[in-house]
Amino acid sequence: MGLRREQSLAKAQNRRGLFVARVVLAMSGGVDSSVAAALLKQQGHEVIGLFMRTGSHAETVERRTKTCCSIADSHDARVVADALDIPFFALDFEKDFGRIQDYFADEYLLGRTPNPCVMCNIWLKFGKLWSYGKQVGADFVATGHYAQIEHDALGRPRIARAADAGKDQCYVLSGLRRELLKHVLLPIGSYPKSEIRRLARELELPVHDKPDSQEICFVPDDDYLRVVRERRPGAETSGRVIDHTGEELRQHDGIEAFTIGQRRGLGVAVGEPRFVVQIEPISRTVKVGPRELLEKPGLEADRFNWQVDVPVEPRSCLAQIRARHTAVPARVIPIGTDRVRVWFDAPQQAVTPGQLVTLYEDNLVLGGGWIEGPLDAVGSEEIEPVDSGSR
Repeated sequence: MGLRREQSLAKAQNRRGLFVARVVLAMSGGVDSSVAAALLKQQGHEVIGLFMRTGSHAETVERRTKTCCSIADSHDARVVADALDIPFFALDFEKDFGRIQDYFADEYLLGRTPNPCVMCNIWLKFGKLWSYGKQVGADFVATGHYAQIEHDALGRPRIARAADAGKDQCYVLSGLRRELLKHVLLPIGSYPKSEIRRLARELELPVHDKPDSQEICFVPDDDYLRVVRERRPGAETSGRVIDHTGEELRQHDGIEAFTIGQRRGLGVAVGEPRFVVQIEPISRTVKVGPRELLEKPGLEADRFNWQVDVPVEPRSCLAQIRARHTAVPARVIPIGTDRVRVWFDAPQQAVTPGQLVTLYEDNLVLGGGWIEGPLDAVGSEEIEPVDSGSR
């Protein structure tokens, strides 16, 4: 081992301190999880690499460079594990992965826009993989996500934003159960992406220049309509496209072809831009209108997963309503233990049913839930201001 590599590994150890544990690591064959494996091992941990065999295979070179679950990815992960001299297992999750594909198709047929990567984290990476980890006596489950585990003022482990703001993945981790967080390691969250690439080169990992995955692994070439219709053949979802005034503009072939905020591919011409502002699954009606109709003051979400104790009163927060949305000042009002209303300080565009809303307190995740729909007006009982100090 060269001097530069030893220095890199010593630096990695010093960042988190040396604590020896057995760790199961989700290895996708990409650079992030590969460097995570190297960092964990050099911190002294006993690392077991796990690859999720899902049955979603990439057949072309171009396709293989955009996904994380192909046969080539499994090969890459195994080569990295061999290079690092850690045990490696490819686990058969094809049946379990079918549950995610069913969820994906069914959400579209309900006029909602799903997020299968979040479900994969909840059900598989931090669900099934951790179940396997406990069977082999693991202390932790780890992934190559860009996020961190930090402790709040009460000493509770919380998901925290990554050092590299441009790569931060807290949004997709807000569904993790709070009792699991003490068993989660996120080794690369304190590094910028550029340093992860540099470490991979210095460690001579064979995937150091592999492109990042860009697509949903079971949706070839972003053709999600084909996936939905193959998964649910014969589903009758055709209906009308109407203007916000109620005028019928045309017939459509299926509500699964639309999402809130969509502008292109509507097949209508009314002299000014139109956007999808509502999808009504029972009547299968798609309503379009001007951009300003997309602006909503709030939302309601259910199946909300709190990573802290459920607040007993409205709480100031930051709210992120999709992966490429910048979290904005808001307040959250709990409704029972797993439902919330979120009111934005300023209206937000394209609040989309089926997507995740993640709430933050400074850089720490409060929790996340699934958007049921937008809210159009603040009720009189909910307009009292709350302390903004947590922002």
